[in-house]
Amino acid sequence: MEEPVYALVICPHPDDAEFGCAGTVARWTAEGKKVVYVLCTNGNKGTGDRNMSPDALSEIRIEEQRNAAAVLKVEKVVTLGYPDQGLEDTPEFRKEIVRQIRIYRPEVVVTADPYRRYIWHRDHRITGRVVLDAVFPFARDHLAYPDLLEEGLEPHKVSELLFWGPDDINYRVDITQTFDIKLKALRCHKSQVGHMTEEQLEERMRKRYRDFAEGEAFELAEAFHRVKIPY
Repeated sequence: MEEPVYALVICPHPDDAEFGCAGTVARWTAEGKKVVYVLCTNGNKGTGDRNMSPDALSEIRIEEQRNAAAVLKVEKVVTLGYPDQGLEDTPEFRKEIVRQIRIYRPEVVVTADPYRRYIWHRDHRITGRVVLDAVFPFARDHLAYPDLLEEGLEPHKVSELLFWGPDDINYRVDITQTFDIKLKALRCHKSQVGHMTEEQLEERMRKRYRDFAEGEAFELAEAFHRVKIPY
């Protein structure tokens, strides 16, 4: 059985966590808190390069994700291997998320907001919804997926959910001191951000996270919708 972690970050695609919560993750790991990533898809469609095959792209993007996680001192990257644009709200996908929650027994789960309106990747919406259901009530209830008990995976109660990319922000984390680490992790995703110079990427990201911190006492923030789980 794995040691319990502080946070389980469940990512639809390689690079999503770096955009959504890497500054927060860097804060946690600097405090000695353990963080594990669960990567749902292999990212095999995320390119405009007509000469790139899906299999080659998948290998590149998963390696980029592992490199970014190493920068952030994330304990492990678990890969589920679903195809990009292929996630569905199924019992099988939900069970796999429940399995990861029960293996790692996190206090906090972080993922994409499922209820963002208009332009939002479908894999993000599906992941957020499945994670929400997996956390409550499926990971909690011993009669949900009882065969997981045979694997030695006991029920687990998550204390808190953080959703990145929400329309209704209610929680901000100061990433002023960890922004440079977040940026370094983002730069690992060369297949996704390599079309920008380092200066262009920094300028764009600094503006985004400065906007999120508007009205706060700090300069840069990551923004979430935070849900405390009532047990």
